[in-house]
Amino acid sequence: MNDQIDGVTDASLHAAVDALARLARMLERSAAPLSLADFRVLSALDAGEDRASRLAERLAVGKPAISATVDSLAKRGLVTRTKVDGDQRATALALTDDGAAQVREVKERLAQRVGAVTSLMGDPGSGIRALAELGDAIECYHAHQQAARQAERKAGE
Repeated sequence: MNDQIDGVTDASLHAAVDALARLARMLERSAAPLSLADFRVLSALDAGEDRASRLAERLAVGKPAISATVDSLAKRGLVTRTKVDGDQRATALALTDDGAAQVREVKERLAQRVGAVTSLMGDPGSGIRALAELGDAIECYHAHQQAARQAERKAGE
């Protein structure tokens, strides 16, 4: 199964998957009152995304899922929608002050939890750096997947 990474056994790859799933569950509990889906959307808005379609691409979820999450966040007063001049179909999304405060608070709680877990590693800094590098790799992976889908669509035209 694992023929792409030298020196990594299937067992260690499976252990990494299990660890990520367990970490995700720990973060899920720490994110309350937000769900992780809420947090991902708010965090992407905080990072500068402002369109639902781009959020869906960045977060690798369907547009209906993003719409439902944005609807929920807007009802709770965490996100606003405004019309985009010159584009009747487009809506710009933005964090409210309360939404920005929530994302900061939750991000700090999540960072504390990750810090607490990685502090138990032999080299806590390497764990943090590996997770940050994993985030960069995820962005790269999604960009490659998106480019492949676009190339496939163009080839089919």
